[in-house]
Amino acid sequence: MQGIIVKGIGGFYYVKVANEIYECKARGKFRHNELSPLVGDNVVIELDRDNKGFIKEICTRTSMLIRPSIANVTQAFIVFAVRNPDFNMDLLNKFLVLCEINKLKVVICFNKIDLADKHEIETTVLLVKSIGYEIIYLNAKLGQGIDNIKNHLKENITVFCGPSGVGKSTILNSVVGHLAMETGDISEKLKRGKHTTRHCELLEIEGGYVADSPGFSSLDIGFIKKEELQRCFPEFEDYYDSCKFSTCMHYKEPGCAVKEAVEAGKINENRYKFYLKTLEEILNRREWK
Repeated sequence: MQGIIVKGIGGFYYVKVANEIYECKARGKFRHNELSPLVGDNVVIELDRDNKGFIKEICTRTSMLIRPSIANVTQAFIVFAVRNPDFNMDLLNKFLVLCEINKLKVVICFNKIDLADKHEIETTVLLVKSIGYEIIYLNAKLGQGIDNIKNHLKENITVFCGPSGVGKSTILNSVVGHLAMETGDISEKLKRGKHTTRHCELLEIEGGYVADSPGFSSLDIGFIKKEELQRCFPEFEDYYDSCKFSTCMHYKEPGCAVKEAVEAGKINENRYKFYLKTLEEILNRREWK
């Protein structure tokens, strides 16, 4: 039988097959191959006489996130507040790079729109809109915009990510219709930067799965290779073939079509500056190794 791991805790994995969930353990061969099953893995299981399962095979993963560890995520909602806390473009860019390197579909959510006036919202959105990602506006406490999020969930494994205090827990609870995380003051737990759930769980809703833990608790992007970084900026793609050199990094090379597009206002200048800053960090890090 083939199913999906929806929860893993204490060496046990809970695999959903059709409408049933089976408690399973992993075969020893995975330990020998230094491979651990992850929540989100598609697996082949077999059952014993007591209906207890054993994971025989882990199917090929399309993605693998760390902190929390989830396999086969397809979509990320990046949540920011318009105000309280104030919007930070560099922080958004870090989340976008992490999503792009993992080949995730991205939707940017602006929460707490009730706290800002129209001009403030327009100013914030103007910084983001030229990048080309879909934007959803939310007032999660009143449920405004939640249906729009639900419409994106079908046939996806989705994570919510974003800085502390932007309302991720409120959005998650609104989406799943009940408290998805451990009881207590979730917002305070998230502000401390340490989520209290000791395991990640996938919650089935609207024909898809939603992770009950915020994604990308680590924002380190230093593992990205310099050649990969430009691929994390999809707005550069239209200009690759027009660069003078096929190996152009859009840095200090002459005849760079990306730099020309920035100067012409066709590519967001703030995004390009973030790209340069990140590229230099990667180059400097490699020099010291």
